[in-house]
Amino acid sequence: MDKKAVLYGTKKASLLATCKQYVDQRLANVRQAIASASEAAADDTKSSAGDKFETTREMMQQELSRHQQLLADAKRMEQVLTNLDVNVHEGPVKPGSLVLTNHGNFFIAISMGHVQIDGVSYWIISPASPLGQRLIGVKTRDEIAFNGMVYHITDTA
Repeated sequence: MDKKAVLYGTKKASLLATCKQYVDQRLANVRQAIASASEAAADDTKSSAGDKFETTREMMQQELSRHQQLLADAKRMEQVLTNLDVNVHEGPVKPGSLVLTNHGNFFIAISMGHVQIDGVSYWIISPASPLGQRLIGVKTRDEIAFNGMVYHITDTA
């Protein structure tokens, strides 16, 4: 294995681990919020003011539904990461690729945002994001225009 493959393989493994930590934390937070909301709903007793009870119960149900949606989103992210091919490869950018440009470094995985690993900045973006869609299929030395800027692809892995 050449030096580039080892270097990029290590970077991609670190980026994937960061993504997994992010999703695990989201899952834990949402599960805790669901447990708290369910517990609050179970503890709520019907008062003599029936309308107040119904309004409170409806608000708790909406909150629980919102948390259930967040849980489903986090589980989808977890599934994307499980299926992500992060092997170093030559050729067009695809999910799991690391893309180095004159305007930043991008890891195509999930919508996570900016991270720093070993002092280097990366943007972890979804292939479905507007920039992710533009980057899919590009190769080293290609150029793309996005939001009024020209991105020069300096390397991909």
